[in-house]
Formats: sequence, structure tokens, C-alpha cells
Amino acid sequence: MFARSRLSRYIQTSASTLQRRLASTKSLRETLEEVIPAKQEQLKRLKTEHGQAVVGDVKVENIIGGMRGLKAMLWDASVLDANEGIRFHGLSISDCQKVLPPAPGGKEIIAESMLWLLLTGKVPTVEQTRQLSRELAEKGELPTYIENLLDSLPNTIHPMTQLGMGVAALNRESTFQAAYERGIKKSEYWTYTFDDSINLIAKLPALAARIYRNVYKPNTELLSIDKDLDLVGNYSRLLGYGGNQSLTEYLRLYIALHGDHEGGNASAHTAHLVGSTLADPYLAYSAALFALAGPLHGLANQEVLRWQLAMQKEIGSNVTHENIKDYLWKTLKSGQVVPGYGHGVLRNPDPRFIALQEFCNTLPELQNSPIIQLVNKTSEVAPDVLKEHGKTKNPYPNVDATSGCVLYHYGLDQFKYYTVIFGVSRALGALTQLVWARALGLPLERPKSLSIEALEKLAKQ
Repeated sequence: MFARSRLSRYIQTSASTLQRRLASTKSLRETLEEVIPAKQEQLKRLKTEHGQAVVGDVKVENIIGGMRGLKAMLWDASVLDANEGIRFHGLSISDCQKVLPPAPGGKEIIAESMLWLLLTGKVPTVEQTRQLSRELAEKGELPTYIENLLDSLPNTIHPMTQLGMGVAALNRESTFQAAYERGIKKSEYWTYTFDDSINLIAKLPALAARIYRNVYKPNTELLSIDKDLDLVGNYSRLLGYGGNQSLTEYLRLYIALHGDHEGGNASAHTAHLVGSTLADPYLAYSAALFALAGPLHGLANQEVLRWQLAMQKEIGSNVTHENIKDYLWKTLKSGQVVPGYGHGVLRNPDPRFIALQEFCNTLPELQNSPIIQLVNKTSEVAPDVLKEHGKTKNPYPNVDATSGCVLYHYGLDQFKYYTVIFGVSRALGALTQLVWARALGLPLERPKSLSIEALEKLAKQ
């Protein structure tokens, strides 16, 4: 009797252990296949039960003010709260830092673990993260025709233009486009979109690194993909910084944190809009990259760094709060904005800024860096000056206030290239939500536009 009871417990324990082991080894695609049906049912129920519910008002100022604040887009991976900042499937940045697996020997979030979370809403195991790293590395080499295309471009063409061209040209590889042309069921759209998205994310480091080599370090030999490294580990290595573990860890954190910032920002929205036409992921994301290249979006950290360096040059080594305050007022009185402060949604300090600053505080070389010290002291002075100035809704630092300055400290000082790194990152969110748009059967985006006369007529009614 005792023996049978012990055997029964052993069998139950073994079965439970096996189930956990099988769950921990499921691929990203297998995990996604499990979660899609429940999300499809949730959306169906929402549409049936609450399709006519009113979720907000539309004011004239919304229409003529860049659609700020309009609740008009479905984006499931992240939600940006004005006071709390970004949450990825309910997890804050600090939550993610605690639970998402880092690279072997590292401490920071890596692209693979963030990609897994964004796509499935689940935290991957270490084993699943390593498996995904391997898959991306194996798919990471560029086709010869893409290498030839990039190598043929004049190095005077902006790096972001080259990145967008390279991504668009990769649509020759699109399994979605090929499948759509031969005819597939709508229920299968997401599977081919997933394949294209993973393939594109895998190739971005090699694509971005080749552009960096061609523009800034011509005639330098490019290394091949190391199958044992994570996505950003390979990216850092291809850029020539693989031996700098601190910069590599910073790039891992930077790319993970910039991966998604809900769907209303220009690059994410562009990918969603173009993707709603059933353009393949390569075309949709190339369009997003050209949105990211605009000065009001992805170029912001360059502007911060230029401004910080100009301040550093003017006030010299005697960096005091008073000197910084004087320079801030000089900037504002000249009619310019203070770059790196304020945000279209946030009304408190950006949690991404805080996370990057905390990274800096762990490393003596960054604590002692003149440019990083200037960033810290500026963040202590600027909010009060901006409040007194009275023309900003958010006087606090955003992520751009520090992100480019750390790259500059480590010698990656080619300003025009910074947005390319952002472009490698933003694919994580934009492409995962493109997969979900196909899985949920979201329609072509087609809002209604109005003329000034039509708005005036409506406003007077």
C-alpha cells in the first residue's frame, strides 16, 4: 500500500516536471500559437458586447493638433500612462529588469526576451531565450544582393535612408508576399507575417552594421555572425565594439527599452498603417524607419548631445547648477526648446531615462564621465527652469536626455548613426504588433478627414 502510494506520487511529480520542461522548451512560434485563440475570442467578445460603447470625445483641437490624445488605435503589447510611463503587458521597466532573462554573463534585458514578452505576453525561460537567440543568429546573414546594394551606395547618403532602402529591398525574401500571391486563407496571414518579421529582426544587426562600416569605416573587414551570441551581442561585435562589455550591455538595455512605446508614436503608427494595407513586413517597417528619421521623432537624442556639448564648451570645466541654469535660460530666450525634456504623453520623468541613468550609476567610468555628469546636473536644474518658463506641460527629462550621451562617451560618436540603432530597436514592437494585427484580422486603417470649412460647420452646430 505504502509502495503504491509512493509510486503514485512519483508518477505525478514526474508528469508535472515533464510538463514544465516541455513548456520551457516551446518555441516562440509554438507559444504564440497557444495564446492567439484566447486573444481572438477576447476581441470578438469586446466587439459583440461593447462595439457601440463611447470611449472618448473628439475635439477640434485633437484634429488640428496632431490627433494628440485620441483613443483610436488597437495596440496590445504596451500601454503608456502619463504618470507611470510605459508598461509592457502590464510589466514596468523595473519589473522587466527583474524577470526577463539577460545574456549569458550579462545583467541587462536583451532583445530576445523583450521580443518574446511583446509577442506573447509571457516571460520566457532562459532556455527559450537562448533558443531564440540561436534562431536569430542562424537567420542573421544578409543575402548577397543586399550586400551589393548597400556597398554600391554613396557614403554621403544618410544612414537612415540606407537602412530604409535595405529593409525595403529585403521584401524579395517575403514569404507573406509569395503566399498571398498564390492564395492563402486569412487565418494564415499571421503565420507568414511572423516568419517575415523574425527574418527581418534577425537581419537588422548585419544590415545596420554594414551601413556603419560603409559610411564611417570603409575598407574595414566585417565579421560574420557568431551563432553563440545574442542579437545585440552580435550587433555590437559587428560594429567593432564586441570587446567592450559595458557598451554591449548598454546597447542591450537601450534596444530593449526602445523596442516599444505603445502604438501612437510616428514610427509604430506608420508600420501599423502601411501594414493594414497587407503590405509585407519589410515594406511596412521600411516606411516606419522613414518616419523615425524625422527630427521630431528619432533624431532627438542627436539634438540633445549637440546641445549638451555646446553647453560644455561654453561653461567649461566649472560646471555648477548656476552655470547650467544660465545656459538653459539663454537657450529658451533665443526661441529654442531645451532638447531631451518634455514628452507628448508623459507628465513625469521618463522611466526609460531613469533606467539608463541607473545603468550609468553602476559603472565608475560613466559616473566620472564629464558628459554624463553634465546630463545628471542638467536634469537636476532644468525642471525648475522649465516650470518657471511656463510653456511646457512636462518639464522632466525623457529618454533622449541621456541615451546618445552614453554612446558618445564610449566612442560611438557618429551622431547621424544614432537613429539607426533606434531603428534596430523599434522593430521589436512594430513587427510583433503587425503579426497580431493579422492574427486578429484588423481591417485597413481609413480615418475620416475634414476640411477647415467642414470643421467650422460642425463646431457651430
